[in-house]
Amino acid sequence: MVTGVGESRGKISLMAELIYYCGTMDAGKSTLALQTAHNHESRGRTGIIFTSNDRAGAGILSSRLGLQKPAVEVRIDLNLHSHVRDLVSNGVRVEFVICDEAQFYSPEHIEQLALIVDGLGIDVYAFGILADFRTKLFPGSARLVELADRVNTLQVEALCWCGARATHNARTFGGTMVTEGEQVFVGDTDSDTVVGYEVLCRRHHMREITHSVAKEMKEIK
Repeated sequence: MVTGVGESRGKISLMAELIYYCGTMDAGKSTLALQTAHNHESRGRTGIIFTSNDRAGAGILSSRLGLQKPAVEVRIDLNLHSHVRDLVSNGVRVEFVICDEAQFYSPEHIEQLALIVDGLGIDVYAFGILADFRTKLFPGSARLVELADRVNTLQVEALCWCGARATHNARTFGGTMVTEGEQVFVGDTDSDTVVGYEVLCRRHHMREITHSVAKEMKEIK
């Protein structure tokens, strides 16, 4: 039997949890992931960070504030539970797990995270976006909602161009919202590329009115 964090006299601690922090783009998910890692590390705790398709490149957890840390890139063939279990078996201390961009993980990856919590007694903190630009749940996020001990909506609210709370992510092409295409396309809200993203309130997402379109409408008036 592998002796993991949270075990006591051969019994798995019931205190370990799988917690999912979710929000739109611009809500500070990666910043919170970095802060969570810092809080644990400042108390002498050792953990591992996973990420997938970060804007800064493979194997990096980055925030829009310019902070970043090295991470393990989650690829489709990586078994997260086996990866952590092997580290623990080899004497590596793993007292917490951070999972950023969790929306890009497969449902199987999420089930492996649950095994880390239940089988190794290690807390897992996941951060991600619930729904894509079509307002459809990402498969990884859907499985997290189903399995997580707690799902927390980030308190930092991103804002739509109108000033209302942004609740939806829009993919844009030349400033115009698009509703078709591949679910995963890595981009950012402050990108100068033709294809980008913008956070909108539900009202303007359903009406497909981006900031660029709104300015054009005002000019027409």
